Amino acid sequence: MPIPTSLKHKPVIVCDNYENIDGRKAYSSDAKYLSLGLAQWNDRGTIDIAAKIWRHTGEKWSRQSEEMSLNRVLDLAILIIRSQAYFRDAYKFSRLYDEEQVQIDRIGMQGDAMNISVCTENECLDTDIKLFRDALLKDDEIISERCKILSTLLKEAGY
Repeated sequence: MPIPTSLKHKPVIVCDNYENIDGRKAYSSDAKYLSLGLAQWNDRGTIDIAAKIWRHTGEKWSRQSEEMSLNRVLDLAILIIRSQAYFRDAYKFSRLYDEEQVQIDRIGMQGDAMNISVCTENECLDTDIKLFRDALLKDDEIISERCKILSTLLKEAGY
C-alpha cells in the first residue's frame, strides 16, 4: 500500500519497508513507513521538517501514526543511548539505581542541559525498573545494531 500523500504531513524522504525492520515486530508491525517531510503543524510562511511513523491497522491508516520534530527524534536517540549505557552498570545497585544520586546524566545543549534521571515519583519504580532493564537486555542486540550503525554514520558525516 502506498504512503498517503494527501494528508497534512508531506513525506519527502521515506523508509518504505519499516514493517520489515521494526525490532521485535519485524514483518508483523503496524508501522509501515517512516518519513521525513514537511510538518503537519506548519503555519503559513513557516516550514518545519518532521519525522513520522506511519501505522496501518490492516484496513486503514491509524490515528496513532506519530509525527515528531527532528530534534525530538534525536533527543529520544540520546535518551535511549544514555539509558542503555546506564543499565549496563545498574546491577551494582540493589534497586538498580543509586538512591542517593538519581540523576544519571546532565547533557549540555542549547545553553541548558537535558537532565536524565531515574523517575522516583513512580510508585511502582522497584518493579518497573526491573521490567525496563529486562526489556533493554532482551532487545540489546536490536538496539545495539542500530547504535553501531548510527555511530558509523555520524563518524562518516564528520561528527
